[in-house]
Amino acid sequence: MSLNIFLQNLSNGISLGCLFALIAIGYTMVYGVLRLINFAHGDIFMMAAFFVYYSMVIFSLPWGIACLVAVVLTMILGRSLERVAYRPLRNAPRISSLCSAIGMSFLLENFAIVVFGGRPKSFYRPEFFAKTFILGEVRIPGVNFVTPIVTIVFLLITPKIVTTFNNK
Repeated sequence: MSLNIFLQNLSNGISLGCLFALIAIGYTMVYGVLRLINFAHGDIFMMAAFFVYYSMVIFSLPWGIACLVAVVLTMILGRSLERVAYRPLRNAPRISSLCSAIGMSFLLENFAIVVFGGRPKSFYRPEFFAKTFILGEVRIPGVNFVTPIVTIVFLLITPKIVTTFNNK
């Protein structure tokens, strides 16, 4: 294997590994605070992507503002799910919470198909994310630089968040 192929795979692997770490951090926060394995976790991320998409397409918001809107709407969605589907079952047997989480996952998936449709959608990405940096024969997408930074930030703040909310 040549050095270029190794460096290309290293760049892609670090970025993908950081994405997996971000997903794991989300599961850790939910489990650390609520003691619940949230099967709707990925579906909430899906809804966030739709929030960004429709904020940009329907309301013509810039990418950064659309992301902030999506964060707020996703927080509202998460809080609503917690109040409706998880909080009433806090003292119930764990299987009840598990069934509720699976039900919320199915609900969000089917809601998205009915409301947003089942076809892939694409939207504008900021220049930096769309740009590819070329180092010799190695091509590194801009997102491969951002993903590890975001992951490190969340790795540093997650323990504080979990201990703060776990003690209340």
